[in-house]
Amino acid sequence: MIRHRLLIAMLGLLLTPWGTVQAYENEVFALKNRWEHITTQVPERERADDFSALAEDAKALAEEHPQAAQVLVWKGIILASEARAKGGIGALGLAKEARAALERAIDIDPQGNNGSAYVTLGALYDRAPGWPLGFGDSETAEKMFARALEIRPEGIDVNYYYATFLEDEGRLDEAREHARRAVEGQVREDRQASDEALREQARSLLAELE
Repeated sequence: MIRHRLLIAMLGLLLTPWGTVQAYENEVFALKNRWEHITTQVPERERADDFSALAEDAKALAEEHPQAAQVLVWKGIILASEARAKGGIGALGLAKEARAALERAIDIDPQGNNGSAYVTLGALYDRAPGWPLGFGDSETAEKMFARALEIRPEGIDVNYYYATFLEDEGRLDEAREHARRAVEGQVREDRQASDEALREQARSLLAELE
């Protein structure tokens, strides 16, 4: 009887974390789908409010699971998207909050959810104003993109955002190469809509550069 009870207790300990993980993975899946819809279906000028509502849900989930790197990455992605949609100096607080979430995610998972954290950090460091107003820094941005490329060299998002960075830096030959890689890149199964949208943007960028 004692052994039977111990076995049940051990099984309970093993099963509880899995159930918790499953719960937040379902929530992350829902956040990701909403983000994909806003990013690909909602006109740019109308996205800010939608991203704001989504960000509140992402922050709430991150409070429930502060050690879940996947949750923190999506919190960072959504906040970065909200910052971009709002624009201006007023969005800098959102960008800083996104950076903090992504850096925390990398502390937990050095792969940054298959490189996604590094891509978003690269874009944040590229677009944010520099000192003294913000944290923008082209050298750090390039380091983030380079790390993302090490993890997922065929990524459409990695190569597209790096190409736009290189174009801004005046490194047009390199920008052209990475735009081409983005056009030829692999779509992620869980990000098909947004990756295909980026592929189209990469085609337009490549046409401008050639």
